[in-house]
Amino acid sequence: MKKLNLMLHCGADEVERKVLDMVPTPESTDSWQPIPHHQLVGAIEERVKGSGFEIVQQVHGLTREGDRYFGMIQVANGSNPDDYGLVIGIRNSHDKSFPAALALGAGVFVCDNLSFSGEIKLARRHTRFISRDLPQLVSRAVGMLGGHREVQTKRIACYKETELKDAEAHDAIINALDARVIGTNKVMPVLKEWREPSHDEFRPRTVWSLFNAFTEVLKGNATNALPRTQALHGLCDHVCGLSI
Repeated sequence: MKKLNLMLHCGADEVERKVLDMVPTPESTDSWQPIPHHQLVGAIEERVKGSGFEIVQQVHGLTREGDRYFGMIQVANGSNPDDYGLVIGIRNSHDKSFPAALALGAGVFVCDNLSFSGEIKLARRHTRFISRDLPQLVSRAVGMLGGHREVQTKRIACYKETELKDAEAHDAIINALDARVIGTNKVMPVLKEWREPSHDEFRPRTVWSLFNAFTEVLKGNATNALPRTQALHGLCDHVCGLSI
């Protein structure tokens, strides 16, 4: 299986997995209990493997002197394993900036494009008992992977089968602007990528090719990719007549 060149949050310093063990965790208070980065990642790794998924790659990054963590774990995909892989995005903070959360998505191998279709917050905030409840919270989140894989397989197959005329693609790009998938400065790059794909695999005139025209232009910041590609999936699902 070809490995995905996972891209981290803009400005994050990539670190080895073992470095997470050395990041200090702030003291807890009565209302706030931060989760050590390594504890969160370890719980996810354990549950992923226990659920029968194979981890084929992972990447980790830190910002704000270790207070903010961003990571991704790629797991083997049972369907079309040489086409795209399942990706788990992970985030955690020690400065109360955002809650611990997982994002479920896919990565296309040929172009290293990422797209996320769902996010699961492990808690609205780092509450007093989150450390105690972490195994159960992670287990529930990772338990959604199987269903997510089935949904993504159905979705991507439909994208590939749905042909698209130029006029329909142009309408979809304008709708993406209205849905804030892209800004006005990205309209022409997406249109150019649709007309002249960077990769031969996306020359067929299908929704899949248009989807990858968007993700090719949007790639480079995994955190921004989450809300944008969630909206993009909704747009493409509508074009295909999918109800997911």
